[in-house]
Amino acid sequence: MPLLGLLALALHHALADTCSSVEETTTIEVSRPLQLSYIAEQQEYWSTSCAALTPTCIIFPKSAAEVAVVVRILNENSENFAVKSGGHNPNNYFASVEGGPLISTQKLDQAMLNQETGIVRVGPGNRLDGLAAKLQGTGWTFVGGRIGNTGVGGLVLGGGLSYMSAQYGWSASSVVEYELVLPNATVISVTATDHPDLFKALKGGGNNFGIVTTYVVQAYRQGKVWGGNLFFARTPKTDAKLLKAVRDFTEYNTDDKAAVIVTAERTNVNLVDSWILFLFYDGATPPPGTFDNFTSVGPLLNDCRTRTYADLMAFSNWVIVPLSVVTIGTETIPLPSANHQDVMTAIHAHWRNVSSTVLAVPGVVASIAFQPFPKRIAEAAREKSPDLIDCDADAHRMILEINYSFVLPSDYERMANTMQATYGGIREKVLAWQRDGTLPDVYLPLFMNYGFFREDYFARLRPESRALARQVAASVDPDGLFRSRTGGWKP
Repeated sequence: MPLLGLLALALHHALADTCSSVEETTTIEVSRPLQLSYIAEQQEYWSTSCAALTPTCIIFPKSAAEVAVVVRILNENSENFAVKSGGHNPNNYFASVEGGPLISTQKLDQAMLNQETGIVRVGPGNRLDGLAAKLQGTGWTFVGGRIGNTGVGGLVLGGGLSYMSAQYGWSASSVVEYELVLPNATVISVTATDHPDLFKALKGGGNNFGIVTTYVVQAYRQGKVWGGNLFFARTPKTDAKLLKAVRDFTEYNTDDKAAVIVTAERTNVNLVDSWILFLFYDGATPPPGTFDNFTSVGPLLNDCRTRTYADLMAFSNWVIVPLSVVTIGTETIPLPSANHQDVMTAIHAHWRNVSSTVLAVPGVVASIAFQPFPKRIAEAAREKSPDLIDCDADAHRMILEINYSFVLPSDYERMANTMQATYGGIREKVLAWQRDGTLPDVYLPLFMNYGFFREDYFARLRPESRALARQVAASVDPDGLFRSRTGGWKP
């Protein structure tokens, strides 16, 4: 080919967008707007605000090699992009993109179990309910999250809180190997001995280091489980009893197989004002008394029963609020002592006060979930593997998950400010309580999987953890492909 022809071809590839280049030079599946697979994938988001962003195309690689081809093409242009597992993260641009390629891991849905060792090779395209169904009947379980619709990819990269975390730590704690496509399009294996700093950074470091195409995880033996929900009408007496019960459970529970989530929820003009509890026991029946402090409060409905873990994961999807914009934020607090139950009361009252200001917003659902973070979770995580979260067992803690969902995109800025006022006000109270000795002055990392985009996840890690993440990101991504061209928190 003449020199001018070669130059023209090179210029074409340099200027061509990723979608066109993948279509013209590979056999990787690419879907464009108005095609059914594009429309279907765009509907698979927790929040309609993410679904409203329109990628130029959606790319569906089926292997690490195909992901590497896409990453190599991305390096030849300057387009923004996003990588999507389950689409559970509601922050715009974290797993969604406007006017660039969306890389869907939907086809990377392998789940290959070694029945003897319990080692599972899991693709990021799996959702927790689907993965539980694939493992059903094998006697093994994966340490996943609590909502079945959640994608494996984002869950594990953010750490992953599980009903089984007191036994086994974070979801990420059980990852023994990552198959990773680096920003330079090289495919590598990352383990505790091969690339140990990168191995640690991937556990709680988000999407800053490349695209994970396989998680090799240690599964654990499991038979039938027990779990479900309790529903309560909200009254001041119920508030006091349930807030005390979840505080006491966090401190006094000694059975690592037991877990709870205690959620207050309200909707438009208080049409619904309730408490919803999620109870779990990793066994067919909890020992007598395990959850008495909750069941004795008098639920209107109790659907807890013995079932398979796959059934529990599938059942959990009732919590999804369809056709809504969703925002999620978080705070971590030290567990107050039994003498300072007023801390729990004040946090709940703050949430009620702030959420009261938006109860006229169309379709609003506001909730705050009190999630125990006992010392045992930190101990179990450290026993398994180092991670960026690096939480100590110096104190019991509690993770708060704050949700606001609503219908109209035009309400987004107002609701984002409401979210910030909610978690920001809690943070101010906690700092004041720490200054006056009401609460202990302990390390309080944010939980990435619940983080709102305005929160600074990496600033709340230990300085050495943030420094490690920054150093690893600079090493594997010197040109800033993931730092500057895709969303998410950056170290």
